[in-house]
Amino acid sequence: MKNSPKCPKPPSNLSKPGKKLWKSLQAEYDIIDVAGLNYLTTGCRHFDRMEQARIAIAAEGPVIVDRFDQKKPHPSVLIERDSSASMLKCFRALNFDIEPLRDKPGRPAGR
Repeated sequence: MKNSPKCPKPPSNLSKPGKKLWKSLQAEYDIIDVAGLNYLTTGCRHFDRMEQARIAIAAEGPVIVDRFDQKKPHPSVLIERDSSASMLKCFRALNFDIEPLRDKPGRPAGR
């Protein structure tokens, strides 16, 4: 009988929500290999960066006015977009299912 590997802990430099996401995904998909843990950690770091950008956008608005009085996207809008895309790439590399598995074929039942 094989000993099950010790459950890895999330990196200490993740935020509280980032650690929660890391723990839930690690447990749900039983990620224990080095490559998988690296993708998971990187994805959660991008998640943290995306959330930081969202907070800045919520506080300051999505548009700023430059020194020439021209409206421009807030720099955090680009950070949010790029971090979101990078996070999704990491999670896609881990082959996370987009839809939950169903026990029968066909479309889900209506509400």
